[in-house]
Amino acid sequence: MLSQASGERPLRIRAVTEADLPHIVRLDAEAFPADPYPFFVLRQLLTAFPDFLFVVDDGKDLRGYVLSTPPHDAQSWILSLGITPDLRRKGLGRQLLAKMLAHLRAQGTHSVWLSVEPGNDSAVALYRSLGFVPDPGGPRSDYFGPGEHRLLMTLAL
Repeated sequence: MLSQASGERPLRIRAVTEADLPHIVRLDAEAFPADPYPFFVLRQLLTAFPDFLFVVDDGKDLRGYVLSTPPHDAQSWILSLGITPDLRRKGLGRQLLAKMLAHLRAQGTHSVWLSVEPGNDSAVALYRSLGFVPDPGGPRSDYFGPGEHRLLMTLAL
């Protein structure tokens, strides 16, 4: 059970279910309004990696999620970490990511990679606080297409 203010529904991190897909689509659009994943991409990711998607559930709706790849040659990628705007900066992202990192470690992952928009200072700070280290080459220009720069970060487990 995650900590919540008095009077609010208790939050819990749990594995994803098939029935969660429409809620994840909505959540992703709330968390990333400028560039959410298309429905078909989330459908394929859920089907391909069901054991690598955790959600924050308040008993009525989903409030956050983290998605990774399974390990390949002992390496995994965090593909997305999203929290509803009203619950940001309350430790949910940290707790979700910590759960995923423990899961990846148990699956034999030795290194975890992620990409982040270089100007997203709060996300970069979160990842650094968990031990992720920025790629020494700095942000990659046009990594996700023209004007879509990303900072790559890695964590040794």
